[in-house]
Amino acid sequence: MQLNKVLLVTSVFALSSICAFSQASVKEDQFKGWHLKNQSSDGFYGISLEQALEFVKNKKSTTVIVAVIDSGIDTLHEDLKPVLWRNPKEIPNNGIDDDKNGYVDDYYGWNFLGGKDGKNVKEDSYEAARLYHALKPKYGGTVDESKLSAIEKEEYRIFKKAQGDIEHGSTEAQTQVVFLKSLYNKSTVADSILKLKFKPEYTGNDLATFKPANSKEADAKSTMFALFKGFELMDANNDFIIKEFTSYYQGQEKKASASTSAPKDYRGEIVKDNYYDFNDRFYGNPDVMANTPFHGTHVAGIIAAARNNGIGVDGVANDVRIMTIRAVPDGDEHDKDIALAIRYAVDNGAKIINMSFGKSFSPQKKWVDDAVRYAQSKGVLLVHAAGNDGKNVDSSENYPNPNIVETKMKAPNFITVGASGDPKTGGLAADFSNYGKKEVDVFAPGVKIYSTIPGGNTYGFAQGTSMASPVVAGLAAFILSYYPDLSPEQVKFCIEKGSVNPNMQVTKPGSEEKEDFANFSRTGGLLNAYEAIKVAATLKGERNTTAPAAPKPQPKPKVKKSKKG
Repeated sequence: MQLNKVLLVTSVFALSSICAFSQASVKEDQFKGWHLKNQSSDGFYGISLEQALEFVKNKKSTTVIVAVIDSGIDTLHEDLKPVLWRNPKEIPNNGIDDDKNGYVDDYYGWNFLGGKDGKNVKEDSYEAARLYHALKPKYGGTVDESKLSAIEKEEYRIFKKAQGDIEHGSTEAQTQVVFLKSLYNKSTVADSILKLKFKPEYTGNDLATFKPANSKEADAKSTMFALFKGFELMDANNDFIIKEFTSYYQGQEKKASASTSAPKDYRGEIVKDNYYDFNDRFYGNPDVMANTPFHGTHVAGIIAAARNNGIGVDGVANDVRIMTIRAVPDGDEHDKDIALAIRYAVDNGAKIINMSFGKSFSPQKKWVDDAVRYAQSKGVLLVHAAGNDGKNVDSSENYPNPNIVETKMKAPNFITVGASGDPKTGGLAADFSNYGKKEVDVFAPGVKIYSTIPGGNTYGFAQGTSMASPVVAGLAAFILSYYPDLSPEQVKFCIEKGSVNPNMQVTKPGSEEKEDFANFSRTGGLLNAYEAIKVAATLKGERNTTAPAAPKPQPKPKVKKSKKG
């Protein structure tokens, strides 16, 4: 998943920078829900959702199923329980495949990262490491490129790219691991002290009230308070914060050793399918919550947290059911799992699929391409996060993407989303966001987004294009709920046509240069729900405009059994 998992407010856990942030005077509360607001009336470059709701206030809506392919979702969260999809043809926990779709007890969705014995994949390696070590025996020595076949030349290109990524990433991680280990040890000791001297379970907000009796307790408070602020999860409990920091630290350890040690087969040891046989597809288990639901829970809340219930947060869409599909571990997702997750979502009624993940290599891209085309043939829109490397993805690879290798065409049912912010959050274009005049379609709020998090009905901030993508998926569901006859291409047209160019020079992501915001995406604009829903109205004859007609259904792509290797 790379940095799409959760882009931390502090990209490197330097204690000094976290502490500096904790002393800042900015009030976090002002950013809660900023992404839904309107610039002219509220002072934030949000999506103008209230104006969009006013536009459709006398129209009847229909329920739209949105699939979230992610790390899992907390199905017990107070703000998500009312909006979760439940398979109407499946009786939960009876051990029977009631609807005969091949997935036993898939009541909330499906977990492609599980075993039949109930065990689940939590962490995994990075695709670059998997490819580097797989190809190293063949290309690790001296290579005469003139003697390579066309296929071998492509393999060699991939190997050299993976080698560069691995060596660079390992070097960076190695410089962090020593510090992170020290901070990790210090944090666990600090938490133990606070559990004894303060209370066993506490939030960051609770910790602010703690009065240390001595310097040892003061250091413990300072260390843990810094972590809470660094994660921007002041409402989360201490055990959750330690768990998240442990996951980050262990991920850096994996990166540090990636150049010298072949990655462990985390997935294969638990899932136990024949990975290279795409027809071996009925693996996994129904445990969609598993043990890593932070990312998916946060994404789901952005899309559809129950609106107007007086608690927590409001999602973008107001008539949605969230289908939970777990296919993204701590590490890089596998192409087979993603391809089958897309197909599962389509076959079970999802009309929109959110994909807040990504990687730089896709060795089985054809499987994913076929799934994207299958979704297109069934009228399903795919929304994908552009990535958090501050790169131009017109010239650097980012997967999955809409570029179908077999046809050399772009899938028209695919939206790629960059992350915007607000001048109050640090800038209109998120400094971490990938961009591209050809490959990124639109920018949506993805900085300091407040949403649901797992464990005790809590909420917190996170940022990344992972948070921008569900804002777009939520708007797509909002549009489709009021205009259910629109095709995926037409919904995409509404979103793109309704985007608003801020007409200003901003700091280019990943640099210090100033550039016109319009240069960062195809539309050159910011997501705007009000303008998009007005465009949707014109497509249904309420006004006049020019837009793409609904496409004719395409035949289901044939799936061929792949050879191993």
